[in-house]
Amino acid sequence: MCAIQFVNNYSDLSTDRGFQFEFHCNRCGTGYRTRFQAWGVSNVSGALNAASSLLGGIFNQAADLGERVRSAGWQKAHDNAFEEAIEELRPQFIQCPHCSQWVCREHCWNKNRNLCKSCAPDLGVEMAAAQSSRAVEAVWTNATPSEEDQRTTSTGWNQTIQASCPSCNESLPSATIKFCPNCGAKIQRERHCTECGAKIAPGAKFCSECGTPAA
Repeated sequence: MCAIQFVNNYSDLSTDRGFQFEFHCNRCGTGYRTRFQAWGVSNVSGALNAASSLLGGIFNQAADLGERVRSAGWQKAHDNAFEEAIEELRPQFIQCPHCSQWVCREHCWNKNRNLCKSCAPDLGVEMAAAQSSRAVEAVWTNATPSEEDQRTTSTGWNQTIQASCPSCNESLPSATIKFCPNCGAKIQRERHCTECGAKIAPGAKFCSECGTPAA
């Protein structure tokens, strides 16, 4: 049997009933599956095993013989089927002369450059992707927080923000809320120094660690 040159990119889906293989593109992972080839001897062996389990005796020897024939015959048939699978799907793949990857012709081969698209990307696709990426960057750059978000961030960074009520675990709709809208519990927040991060005692006007005025 001729050796397949892209040995690391296939899956053997064969069973005792027949043979089937699937080959994958090294770049995109797209799979190409061969047609299933039934193997007739498995039916004979299965019938002998069934008879052996029902009647025993003379059929035991026949089943053992059938299994030995199946094992040797299956392996030979498997090798032949594998060789046929290589020839069947070889036209779907091509090896890049630059990186030596086996890639699918349909998605990953640049016909104009005679290289795989990892080595010679499709410039139109790359330009479209680059434009989309820059557009997303522009969205983030030009995004402006809402007035409510601005109020929250301007007053809330020096406090320990609570996402839910400590009494009833209800989600809090705002970082500056003082009472839980679900149970009415008072939301206690610890204050922290904007300079050194130390905890500021309730009512204190200055940080006890660095002297920075409390916000």
